[in-house]
Formats: sequence, structure tokens, C-alpha cells
Amino acid sequence: MKPVAAIAALAIALTGAAGAAQAKGCIKGAIVGGVAGHFAHRHTLLGAAAGCAIGHHMAAKHAREQARMRRDARYHR
Repeated sequence: MKPVAAIAALAIALTGAAGAAQAKGCIKGAIVGGVAGHFAHRHTLLGAAAGCAIGHHMAAKHAREQARMRRDARYHR
């Protein structure tokens, strides 16, 4: 269990150092995916990679939705 705590601490420390534009959603997804993968038969790295991809996709989807809502709000004044 100590390696998991060390990896989690490292991931949290790197969260502040990551570029926000490139890693939007990836860090949070990688942490969640890594923990889930660890408990799913020791597939920590696979879970982290999948979590990163899904987190990035969801963040991009959210950003598109926010942009659409701002655009629509401008035209409906």
C-alpha cells in the first residue's frame, strides 16, 4: 500500500506543475483511473492512461458546452 500512497503524493505534487492548457482534465482522470486500476487487479498504469484520456475528453466537452452557452447568451440579450 505504501507505493500507492507514494504515487498518489507524486501525482498530487505534479498537479500544480502541469500546464493547464495541455493537461486539462488529464491529471484528475489519471489519479482516479490509477486508483481504480490499482484495485482492479493491479492495472494502475492502464487505469491512469485511460483516466487521462477520458478526463481530457470530458474537459474538452465541458469547454465546448461552456463556449456554446456564452455564445448563445450573447445573441439572446
